[in-house]
Amino acid sequence: MPTRLAVCVSGRGSNLVALLDALTGSPEAQVVLVLSNRADAPALLRARERGIDAEHLRNPADGGEWLGYLRGAEVDLVVLAGYLRLVPPVVVAAYRGRIINIHPALLPAFGGPGMYGHRVHEAVLKSGATESGATVHLVDEVYDRGQILAQARVPVRPDDTPDSLAARVLEAEHRLLPAVVLRAAKAGRPVPVPEFA
Repeated sequence: MPTRLAVCVSGRGSNLVALLDALTGSPEAQVVLVLSNRADAPALLRARERGIDAEHLRNPADGGEWLGYLRGAEVDLVVLAGYLRLVPPVVVAAYRGRIINIHPALLPAFGGPGMYGHRVHEAVLKSGATESGATVHLVDEVYDRGQILAQARVPVRPDDTPDSLAARVLEAEHRLLPAVVLRAAKAGRPVPVPEFA
């Protein structure tokens, strides 16, 4: 029986689409639920267009609302794919070791509260770092703190802007997230993927 995934999103859902494309026809994992803190998130429409249950969390801080959806859909693994809010502690406790997040930098650098989207890429460029990338990690009660499962690295070029760096990192995210999800499905739980290419 395939691993049942819930994907949590806040925006357009490009990582959701990359994951759905990678899982097309897969016997190992399938997305059964998409949740968003925003009723107008384009990702909800993308999910519905593919026949996936897509729900707006009316109170994203309400763990009971989360658990109602997750348990109702018999979710095995929760994937944060551009979800910009903290997951309620009761949900983290109920799904400990079964929630993963993708972050657009090489954690532990450039993570934490307020570090998302272009803010991350601006901070990377300002720091003078020569490398950035994407990180998939386990989720706990603190932003971007959980165990790192995999990273994909990209060069920072001398002429990069936040937009050009963001585009390169996003390409890496679209490869990294499906690889980690499929490895988790095969193992029955999220596991480190140390040699991601």
